[in-house]
Amino acid sequence: MVPRRIVIMSWFCLIVMVCPAWADQALMVKGMEAQKAGRNEEALKLLNEYVRRYPQIVEARYYRALALNGLGRHKEALEDVDKALVDNPGDVRALLLKGNLLVALERRPEAILIYTRAIQCDPRNAEACKERGDCLAQEGQFAEALADLNQAARLARSDPWVFNKRGMVYFCQGEYQKAVDDFTTAIQLKPDLAISYFFRGNIYRHHLKEREKAIADYQKGCRLGSPLCCEELDKMGVKPAAGGK
Repeated sequence: MVPRRIVIMSWFCLIVMVCPAWADQALMVKGMEAQKAGRNEEALKLLNEYVRRYPQIVEARYYRALALNGLGRHKEALEDVDKALVDNPGDVRALLLKGNLLVALERRPEAILIYTRAIQCDPRNAEACKERGDCLAQEGQFAEALADLNQAARLARSDPWVFNKRGMVYFCQGEYQKAVDDFTTAIQLKPDLAISYFFRGNIYRHHLKEREKAIADYQKGCRLGSPLCCEELDKMGVKPAAGGK
């Protein structure tokens, strides 16, 4: 009869052989935690070592891609994401990251195709709808962009960026009041979203001819640290409000 201790040790060795990354799990976990905390240099160092040992582990490649993206190394991040998608082409999380990387590399037509794949895998994914809508708008396809952003607004009513992006589409179509309404919603959801104050202020100033409202928006955006808003106040000969720059 085989001793119980030998049987247990045999099973332990089998587990390590089947899943070699188990022995170094702490290395990957530390790398993931560092990336989530924004310590991308530290995360990259840890995940580089882990991927060197276990190149087949998709999760490590995904988080290394996030770290590389955070460091502005988009092409390298894209290589990791592509390798991760080989084994799981329907991974919506990886598809979204790939789309974002392609946008960072100014390859928007390709990004649109990737976001489309993500939506096909998960039709109710608000992030994919939002980002594809933004890409379509950047490519001048405003009707298609609006359809995506309307869907994103239905799915993610608390996301201020959905309304900020849709406001830009309305602005480009000359629907100024709808644009103001969306920028207002974005501000209500995120009162420190300086860019929405800037866009809304521009509409008040240049299109709706409401100077005082424009000044109020620029002053608020300037207080929040937006150089664009501060520059507009300077052009108008208006001093920033107390606390502004």
